[in-house]
Amino acid sequence: MRRRALALLAPVGAGLAAFGASPAAAQQVQITRLGDYAFGLVGVDQDISSSRSLCVSAANLTGRYSVTASGSGAGQAFTLAGAGAPLPFEAQWSGSAGQTGGTALVPGVALTGQTTTLLGLNLSCALGNDSASLTIVLRATALGRATAGAYSGTLTLLIAAE
Repeated sequence: MRRRALALLAPVGAGLAAFGASPAAAQQVQITRLGDYAFGLVGVDQDISSSRSLCVSAANLTGRYSVTASGSGAGQAFTLAGAGAPLPFEAQWSGSAGQTGGTALVPGVALTGQTTTLLGLNLSCALGNDSASLTIVLRATALGRATAGAYSGTLTLLIAAE
């Protein structure tokens, strides 16, 4: 396997917001257990991914929410900045914990119809019940073109009650 010294770090930030909604609506959802995705030294011959289970809780009666992601690249693109040209990545969301893939997120476009438990805001998360997964994917085609060096970027998630 060919290896290239790419130190990759993709921090993920969470926002509690509801587009076009009142501040009270933004307080009806919560996401916890987010953190950095550190890939370290990677090979360039195959896709690599990292998944993490998260907890999303919603205080609304339906438990429904949407996810909108934006990256730190130009036009909210999902890219990592570093030694060379921006390195694109994919973000995938699953409405179930423990998944290693999901629906591809599109920058600035809401993924609607997601559902969490009806235990209410904070309780489900406090009990340790994860309800979703976020997967970050780096494709071999992009890795093969990347200049060796350190890369980093930010993925911001906005969770809105529906």
